[in-house]
Amino acid sequence: MAEEGNNKRAKHLPEHGPMSEDGREILLSVKNVDITFGKGDSAVRAVKNASFDIYKGETFSLVGESGSGKTTIGRAVIRINECAAGEIDYKGVKISGKIPRSLDREVIRNIQMVFQDPAASLNERATVDYIISEGLYNFHLYENEADRVKKVENIINEVGLLPEHLTRYPHEFSGGQRQRIGLARAMVMEPELVIADEPISALDVSIRAQVLNLMKQFQKEMGVTYLFIAHDLSIVRFISDRIAVIYKGDIVEIAEAEELFDFPLHPYTRSLISAIPIPDPQLEKNKVLFRYDPSVHDYSEDKPEMVYIGHGHYVFGNKKEIEEYKEIREAGVPLKSVTIAEDQAEIMRLSDEDLLAGDDEFLSAPVHDTGSFWYGFFSFLLPIIGLIAGGIFRKHNYIRNYKSCKKGAIAGLIFRAVVILLFVILILLAYR
Repeated sequence: MAEEGNNKRAKHLPEHGPMSEDGREILLSVKNVDITFGKGDSAVRAVKNASFDIYKGETFSLVGESGSGKTTIGRAVIRINECAAGEIDYKGVKISGKIPRSLDREVIRNIQMVFQDPAASLNERATVDYIISEGLYNFHLYENEADRVKKVENIINEVGLLPEHLTRYPHEFSGGQRQRIGLARAMVMEPELVIADEPISALDVSIRAQVLNLMKQFQKEMGVTYLFIAHDLSIVRFISDRIAVIYKGDIVEIAEAEELFDFPLHPYTRSLISAIPIPDPQLEKNKVLFRYDPSVHDYSEDKPEMVYIGHGHYVFGNKKEIEEYKEIREAGVPLKSVTIAEDQAEIMRLSDEDLLAGDDEFLSAPVHDTGSFWYGFFSFLLPIIGLIAGGIFRKHNYIRNYKSCKKGAIAGLIFRAVVILLFVILILLAYR
């Protein structure tokens, strides 16, 4: 215990991290991390009690929809975002919160990030040569000028660009080329961990494959470890060793890639898998999506937690759900996330059943049923037309619009009745 405490207060990183129970070196460990933005009533809890380990030499992918907290975790690892609770350890040493300057420099040296937007992450006023060399300058990772030039030219060749590109500026390159420059900037530091934040989402399909191949090549040659952040499960399936699925700040499932696709136990994971496009256009046309409805979980009393159910598989749920997940997994029958209907009629039937089973709120409140102020205003000006419009809205289940029209029309009629009554009173008074 004393040794662990000393390791937490270390000023330098050890050569190796702690070992897991199965003998793998734990490079990065995220432990019960909360990340909050804002203060008081306006505070937003972007990440909730996130925990996972990344082993040396693997590709660990973090997958979820936009706004789920993927990038927030990545930026916390490189110490941009602060942790409101929990901690992040690198090689068993705490790197979140306040740490010594010497340790901070080692973290920067060993953990690099490839950003989603290659245009925004590159200095437009600097040449490619300086952009790639900046880390070498800051940490003096070269013996002399000739050695620096050699390292830069070698890495620029590795990413498929030419030495003459070094004198140019980022705006002179395409999106794919700029992403290669960002990759070169990270890899020239010879890092142990690279956080790749959706590095291919803004690229053409053919360029995506090239960048992914480059990353796998670097992993093979340099033994680099990746935290790969993405929203597309179809891509991460073929490059990942393990995958974590995150939904609105909660990590809901962690498993090896094929295990996750064969046994997507959490319903949100199944919905992501069902959204993967099928190459056959006819099958894609007849595909029925699996919809995730958060209301199926009852966490009012039995609170959920991340639980290990065997087979390298972790799932987020309460006691009742975990027992169900264990039974499904132990049965050993792969789960089917995609349903292919025979015709359009069956698609409509299955979709309707799905909606009725868990989307009543959607049915009762159509998209344009906003109850806009203007419906009430125009009904006030033209109450008879407003009542007619309200009746039409009610017939088609636009309840908010109907109420707005009704209130406006009634207010308009009352206003007119009062005006007429005052007018009559004034006439009677005038004839006395």
